[in-house]
Amino acid sequence: MSFRPDYLRELANLTSASADALALRLFRHQAVHCAPYSHWLKLLGRTVESVRRVADIPFLPIEFFKSHEVITAEPADAWQSQEEFLSSGTTRQQRSRHLVRDPQLYRQNAARIFEQSYGPLRDWTFLALLPSYLEQGQSSLVAMVEFFVRESGQTVRPAFFLHNHAALLQAIREARQDPGRRLMLIGVSYALLDLIQDHANAPELRQLDAVLETGGMKGRRREMIREELHAELQAGFGPMPIHSEYGMTELLSQAYSNGEGRFWAPPQLRILLRDPSDPFSVDENRMAGAINVIDLANVDSCAFLETRDLARRHPDGSFEVLGRLDNSDIRGCNQMAS
Repeated sequence: MSFRPDYLRELANLTSASADALALRLFRHQAVHCAPYSHWLKLLGRTVESVRRVADIPFLPIEFFKSHEVITAEPADAWQSQEEFLSSGTTRQQRSRHLVRDPQLYRQNAARIFEQSYGPLRDWTFLALLPSYLEQGQSSLVAMVEFFVRESGQTVRPAFFLHNHAALLQAIREARQDPGRRLMLIGVSYALLDLIQDHANAPELRQLDAVLETGGMKGRRREMIREELHAELQAGFGPMPIHSEYGMTELLSQAYSNGEGRFWAPPQLRILLRDPSDPFSVDENRMAGAINVIDLANVDSCAFLETRDLARRHPDGSFEVLGRLDNSDIRGCNQMAS
């Protein structure tokens, strides 16, 4: 039997107690069968045998999704991608590329994580203000929200809006006709700010049960720290907490915050911190640093990624994203260029 079917059965029954063992099992598999990761480990002089605990696992710089096909495939189990996700970016930026073997694995995993945080999808109506993601196409975020809309069974359509704020306000009014459902607006930060700027006195904006910002100004507005952004959003949508999602094209899992920028990672997503100036200094007890992430749903790609995000860990286990490192090249990346 190949590795994948048995692994996915274990993933479906994952608990916090079993996550470390499953991570080490996946590492041993991807160290051999994910070619870019295997090459990276050889450049580092690291062997599978040298990794005995999760903190020993070397992480692949996330930039390699821009230059390599980061896939895991056994020789007897070759596969063709059924879907391709691309990161957002400007025309001058090279976009990360995530090849997806099983689109349903992504969607069902995302739904499971959402329901752990917010309850059944069928209790919600979803509206989305994600213009840049829709315009650029091949967005994992759009694919996730489309799945939520479909699985929720909501009658309010369309659920996605570009710049037609009047249609969005009408959709909110329509959704409020069903008192048995909660209403969530999911939006990229700059588009939410545009909405409350253009319709500051619209009563519909204060009829939402949750506003979830997905981050990013995408070059449309100046960058803002989280406290400033949430204060502006609360001025428009009301004093309720502003929710957030932490996810990225290169991952198949997400973490959610239900206020104050404090994210909670599900069992399949683990956040480790490193010294920003030393990519090999992962410390499970570190309280601030750059994020290394383990995504156990990334069985067909690479589950062990070194990101450019900075974070603070809180004693209760939540984490707060503080910003990004500068754009300097990661040490050693040029050795993998091809």
